[in-house]
Amino acid sequence: QVQLVESGGGSVQPGGSLRLSCAASGRIFGMNAMGWYRQFPGKQRELVAAITSSGTTNYADYVKGRFTISRDNGKNTAYLQMNSLNPEDTAVYYCNVRDTVLMRYNYWGQGTRVTVAS
Repeated sequence: QVQLVESGGGSVQPGGSLRLSCAASGRIFGMNAMGWYRQFPGKQRELVAAITSSGTTNYADYVKGRFTISRDNGKNTAYLQMNSLNPEDTAVYYCNVRDTVLMRYNYWGQGTRVTVAS
């Protein structure tokens, strides 16, 4: 069993930056992807950014050029650097790790809240 622990959320003014971290305990094996999703009240979770174990990245259009996802495979940790934040980025952000080939696992973190307001 893998547990994901997120950190780095909080409150920031428009134009500011935050860096989210997601540390996975336990062994992550096989071809996998670590990603960040966000959820607005009453809405489904949506992909923000993801990165595979080989380093391929994928971003939602609305964060391209502002957010950067990275990972340290040795530490089983993924990061989301968020710059130029705006109030529309306010949401709960969830970390996810999943097996991308055999679908043997799909884990979620507990979520961390990001609030962007003056």
